[in-house]
Amino acid sequence: MHHSLSTPFTRRQTLTTLGTGAASLALAACSRDPGGVATLPPLPAATAQAGAEALLSSIADNLLALSPEGATSLGIDTGARAAERGKLSDRSAAGQQAVANTLKADVARVRAFDKTGLDHKTRTSLAVVESAYGVALDGFALPYGDVAVGGWRNTPYVVIQNVGAYLDIPKFLDSDHPVKNAADAEAYLARLNAYPGVLDGETERLKAAGGQGMIAPAFLIDKAVKQMEASLVDAREGGSLVESLAKRTREGNIAGNWGPRAETITRGAVVPALERQLAELKAQRSKATMDAGMWARPGGDEWYAWGLRASTTTRMTPDEVHQMGRDELAELHGRMDPILKKLGYTQGSVGDRMNALAKDPRFKFPDNDAGRAEIHAYIQTWLGKIRAELPRAFRTLMKGNVEVKRLPLAEEPGAPAAYGGAGSIDGSIPGKFWINLRTTELHSKYSLPDLTMHEAIPGHVWQGEYANQMPLIRTMLAFNAYSEGWALYAEQLADELGLYDDFEVGRLGYLQSLAFRACRLVVDTGLHAKRWTREQGVEFFVKENGSNPLEVASEVDRYCSWAGQACGYKVGHSEIVRQRGLAQAALGPKYDLRDFNNVVVEGGNVPLDVLALNVAEYVAENKG
Repeated sequence: MHHSLSTPFTRRQTLTTLGTGAASLALAACSRDPGGVATLPPLPAATAQAGAEALLSSIADNLLALSPEGATSLGIDTGARAAERGKLSDRSAAGQQAVANTLKADVARVRAFDKTGLDHKTRTSLAVVESAYGVALDGFALPYGDVAVGGWRNTPYVVIQNVGAYLDIPKFLDSDHPVKNAADAEAYLARLNAYPGVLDGETERLKAAGGQGMIAPAFLIDKAVKQMEASLVDAREGGSLVESLAKRTREGNIAGNWGPRAETITRGAVVPALERQLAELKAQRSKATMDAGMWARPGGDEWYAWGLRASTTTRMTPDEVHQMGRDELAELHGRMDPILKKLGYTQGSVGDRMNALAKDPRFKFPDNDAGRAEIHAYIQTWLGKIRAELPRAFRTLMKGNVEVKRLPLAEEPGAPAAYGGAGSIDGSIPGKFWINLRTTELHSKYSLPDLTMHEAIPGHVWQGEYANQMPLIRTMLAFNAYSEGWALYAEQLADELGLYDDFEVGRLGYLQSLAFRACRLVVDTGLHAKRWTREQGVEFFVKENGSNPLEVASEVDRYCSWAGQACGYKVGHSEIVRQRGLAQAALGPKYDLRDFNNVVVEGGNVPLDVLALNVAEYVAENKG
C-alpha cells in the first residue's frame, strides 16, 4: 500500500475478517472427527503425513463453517459447502463463544498430534495453526472487542467508522456474493434475511461493552453515526441492497420478483435493526470523551498489549515499538538527506523538503486522461525492469501474473492510492494492482516505482502466487506482519537489485515509504500507550515525514479503532531483514540471497516466530 488511507484487501484477507457463525455446524464437525489419532503410537511416515493433512483439512472446514462469507469469497461455497452460500457469520456473544470453543478444540488436536516424520511444509502448517489459534484465544479471553482469526482486523470496538456489519455486509453482498441463477438469488435473499439478526447480535455486544464503560472516542462515534445515517437513508428507499439483486437478476434474465422481495426484507427488517444500532451508538456518544487511545479505556493497556502482539506476531512492548519507530525514522532520514541535497533541496527538515519535492513539476503527471495513460505505461516500464532482475533474487520463479487496473470510479473517492493481491487459486484470474486515478496528484514519478514493487512484483501479487499453492487453511490464515513485511522487503529488494542506481529520486520514494511505516510505529504507540491526542498524531506525520494532513487524519483515526494494526508493517519488514542478517553471518560464503528469499516466500504467510524457525532450519541444513 501507498502512503494512504486504508489497508489493501485481497480475497484472502477478506476471508477471516468476516469471522464468526454457524456454530452448531462447526461443533458437529468437531465431534465427527476421529480425535483418537493423536493418542496412537507413532505412525509410519506416510500414514502420519496423511493423518496430518486430514487434520489440517478438517480444521479448515471447521473455520469455514464459522465464516460462510469466507467460503463465498474464496469461491469454495459449492458442492458439500453449497449451503454456506445462504448464511452469514454470527456476530453475537454466543457466536463469539462458538468460535472460541472451536479454536480451543482444534488447537488441542494440533498440539496432541505426533509430528515425527512429517515433511517441512506440513510441520510449518501445524505450527501456523497453533500460533494463530493461540493468539486468537488470548484475544477471546479479553472482556470486549473483535478477534480476526488469522486476519488483520482486530479491534476493541464492535461497531465504529471502519468496523461493523453495516459496512461489511452490503459491500460483501454486492461484490462477492454471486448471482448467476435463481438459487444464487434465493441465497442472496436468505443472507439479506439474516442481516438484521447479525446487526442485533452486534448491538447487544455494543451495549454490553458500554455497560463496562468501554466506549469509543467521540470523534470516531461521530464518523460512524454519519455513515450509519447514510446507510439508513439508503435502506429506507430500498437502495443498494435491493438494487444489487434487482440489477443482476435483470441482466442475467433470472425470472422472479426479486426486487420487491428484497425491498420487503430491507424496509421491514433491516431498517429497524439499523435504527436500533444507531440509537445505541448515539446513547454512547453522550458518555464519550475525546481521548484517542486505549490507555483511557477500562483494561485498555492489556487489550493494547494483545492487539500489538496479534498485529506484529511478537512480544514487543509499546515502549519497544515506539523507540524502534523513532530510531528507524532517524536512520532513514539520514539516508534521504544527501539525496535531497543532490536534487537541490537543501533547506529545512527532511519532512519539509519532501513536502516541497511533492510539488516539483519534474516528477508530476498531467492531471488528465493523457496523464493517466502515462501512469499506466510508466508502471509497465518498471514491471519490466524488476522482471529482468528477479532471477538474481529467487531460485524458483512464479509467473508474476498481474493486471494493472484503474479502481472503479465509485470506489475512488474513499479508497487508498492503490492496493494489490494475487489472483484465483487456479490461476485463471490474474493478480490485480488496483490504482486510484481520481487525480494523478496521488502519484509521482519517484513514488510509483516503489508502489509497483510493493503491490505487484515482488510484493503482494508475487507472494500470493506462492501462497496459493498451500493447503486451504494456509490460504485462510494470513498475518499482517508477514504480508506487509514481505511487501516492504520487496521494495528493498528492488533497491538492492540496482533499480534506482541511475534514478536516485526513485530511491527517495522507497525510503519515504519505509519512513512512513516507521512513523506508524511511533504514532500508534503514542496514541494508545503514551497518551497522545489525535491532533498530536496528525502533527507528527506532517512535521516529521512531510505527509499530507488531509491524508493522515483518517490514517490516525484508523489507528484509534484498529489498535496495533499499523505496527505490523515495519516490524515484519525489520524482522525479515534481521533474519537475513543472521543467515548471512551463520553461513558466510555458503549464503545465497536466492535461497534465503525462497525460504521466506515458500514458507508461506506465517507469524514471525514460525518465520524464525524456517530460517533456522535452512541455516542448519546448509551449514554442512
